[in-house]
Amino acid sequence: MKKRVAVLISGRGSNLQALIDAEQDAYEIVAVVSNILCAAGLDRARAADIEALTLDHKPFGKDREAFERELNALLQSRKIDLIALAGFMRVLTPYFVNAWQERLVNIHPSLLPKFPGTKTHERALAAGESEHGCTVHLVTEEIDAGRILGQARMPIHADDTPETLAERVLTLEHNLYPRCLADYARTL
Repeated sequence: MKKRVAVLISGRGSNLQALIDAEQDAYEIVAVVSNILCAAGLDRARAADIEALTLDHKPFGKDREAFERELNALLQSRKIDLIALAGFMRVLTPYFVNAWQERLVNIHPSLLPKFPGTKTHERALAAGESEHGCTVHLVTEEIDAGRILGQARMPIHADDTPETLAERVLTLEHNLYPRCLADYARTL
């Protein structure tokens, strides 16, 4: 039986599109939720006949947990089995991480445990790395530290910039994320 997946986004939704395009027997995306009202990824969801929802975080001010309680209620009401973060640009609180423990998956643009957090491409170049890539992992309270479900690697070229590296890593993400999400969904 397919797992019911919600994808959380904040932007254009390119990883969302990869997850939609790769849908198969392991999961079905039943909802896409954005904390940004005009996120382009919502149009991708609508084009695929997937429920596209917004939950603006701004009215909650600095009370991140209150926002996440609303988000949790929205997801619970749709009987979600698994959440995929795809460019959701919010650090989740322990409340939400614990509520969805072992059912919250993220894609990160580095070869974890190297370069958790932001500016991964700049940091990889500054460190003189010879390779770079992306990681699919479970989300824990510690940022980008959860169990690794899969990685994809590629060499860094001498003429790479943060922008060219980001573009090349994104191609890896689009292949890795759907495969890892499907493999993990089959274990639940």
